[in-house]
Amino acid sequence: MVHKNVLHSNAVVGFIGTGVMGKSMAGHILSKGYKVLVYTRTKEKAAELVEQGAVWKQSVAEVAQEASLVITMVGYPYDVEEVYLGENGLLAHANEGTHFIDMTTSTPSLAIKIYEAAKQKGMYSLDAPVSGGDVGAKEARLAIMVGGDRDVFEACKPLLEIVGQNIVYQGQAGSGQHTKMCNQIAIASNMIGVAEAMVYAKKSGLDPETVLKSISTGAAGSWSLSNLAPRMIAGNFEPGFFIKHFIKDMGIALEEAKAMGMETPGLELAKKMYDELAEKGEENSGTQAIFKLWE
Repeated sequence: MVHKNVLHSNAVVGFIGTGVMGKSMAGHILSKGYKVLVYTRTKEKAAELVEQGAVWKQSVAEVAQEASLVITMVGYPYDVEEVYLGENGLLAHANEGTHFIDMTTSTPSLAIKIYEAAKQKGMYSLDAPVSGGDVGAKEARLAIMVGGDRDVFEACKPLLEIVGQNIVYQGQAGSGQHTKMCNQIAIASNMIGVAEAMVYAKKSGLDPETVLKSISTGAAGSWSLSNLAPRMIAGNFEPGFFIKHFIKDMGIALEEAKAMGMETPGLELAKKMYDELAEKGEENSGTQAIFKLWE
């Protein structure tokens, strides 16, 4: 079949997982006037969306029965697996022709497994993890990296354009997740550098905020330096992105790299440091809490 835009005026969008990121994303889709069905494990997390007009569903299966398009944004690969492939999951209860977009950072192999299982049932699946943190989600400026069939990507792109800006098709199923691993590997060592620079600024008697004015626009510039260093300086360690989820991502990247026979010393060091933070009870803090290792 030739895929047409799946976001027609009477499209029903299901959104599963309305945490730090998902809540803002589902809110953007609602604000465009679409009917949005929501389900999340902790009902309170969806309360604000329901007030804005989203329809609460009691289970993943209920969302599947009614939605023509379903976005998932859950925590871990085992959550993704349960949501898609479990007996009360999406694939067991959705109608033929349903489109799924998993925006969770998960494993490339699971993305391929879901893609194949969906295909057998006449359904369509994309792996489309995102980058940009809570800020990107709030401002609908997420970077979205997509794997799956190109025509399915083109058909779902109008929906992705509601929540993100830099939307790039990366290739076959699993490619979105592999791209997200490149993203997380690049961030891992960078976070160490950002924290060290801020600690150094403090110890040398400089004003860290003034230092940022000089270094954030030069060759050292990065998203983390611009967005997370100010939070470090302010002592704001609230999650834009949870440490526990970053550890999960780094674990996936380490396994994938190992399978390809690649060494990743920077990634290994970052994971070790974040594991140490988690052991100190910081797993629900934001990734900028790496700064605390020097305090």
